[in-house]
Amino acid sequence: MKDLSGLMKQAQAMQQKLADAQARIAEIVIEGTAGGGMVTVTLSGAGELTKVVLDESLVEPGEGEVIADLIVAAHADAKRKLDAKQAQLMQEAAGPMAGMVGGLPGMKF
Repeated sequence: MKDLSGLMKQAQAMQQKLADAQARIAEIVIEGTAGGGMVTVTLSGAGELTKVVLDESLVEPGEGEVIADLIVAAHADAKRKLDAKQAQLMQEAAGPMAGMVGGLPGMKF
């Protein structure tokens, strides 16, 4: 029984660490860029697009398709960075039990 009690304490500690990591993820703000910085997008930790900044040189007639493509590319850049940061935080929180976390319902990275 003593081993079971210790295991339960470890599981509770891991659960708290994971909850803390998820709270930190919610606070993340990530920027992605495209076109050499001509388009910058900002994502929240949940992956929501919260801001788009366009270089004024893009705001000319006939540039709509270029702008749209650059926004999509900047979003993809930011999403890739966000996914990496989320995975890092969850890995740090899981510590030695990281291999088990991927199989737990509701725990993703």
